[in-house]
Amino acid sequence: MEIGEKFLPVGTVCLLQNGTKKVMITGFCVKSPETQDKVFDYMGCLYPEGVISSDQNLLFDHSQIVQVFFKGYVSDEETEFKSKLNEMLKEEAAGTPAGAVENLDSNVAAN
Repeated sequence: MEIGEKFLPVGTVCLLQNGTKKVMITGFCVKSPETQDKVFDYMGCLYPEGVISSDQNLLFDHSQIVQVFFKGYVSDEETEFKSKLNEMLKEEAAGTPAGAVENLDSNVAAN
């Protein structure tokens, strides 16, 4: 399966560089408490175990994915979410106020 698209759907199962265990994508655009200035593309958990504890999330970037085993569910709602996500990231990169990514849920829900 191809890795090409920037944000793979929630539920996608992949392997990361230097990884030995599969990871399932559970979220997007996450800041780590340790590195507040860095926004990671994805949050995930080990597969097939799933989320065992809220403090054991994996944060990683798209460039770290080396293989996709299963692509998560894609719906109209997911497609709209990704469109808004990419739009907001472009705006943030162009210099819109910080916090645009944090407001993604309310912007998507409003449309």
